[in-house]
Amino acid sequence: MATKKPRYMISVDDDMFNAIEDFRFERRFQTRSEATTELIRLGLEQLKKEEEEAKKAQKNKPSGGETE
Repeated sequence: MATKKPRYMISVDDDMFNAIEDFRFERRFQTRSEATTELIRLGLEQLKKEEEEAKKAQKNKPSGGETE
């Protein structure tokens, strides 16, 4: 059965390809696509977490002429 998921192609250098393959086999993903999707998901989650932490730090930063 054909998939309805959007598809696109990416090009990576040899080092990135090998890193993806290592991740794939260490985590026992059946396909390179599954491993790549998981790596993207993990990266996006980390980015979101870092952005939220930066916003919290900005809110907690003293305002005005205070110095440390």
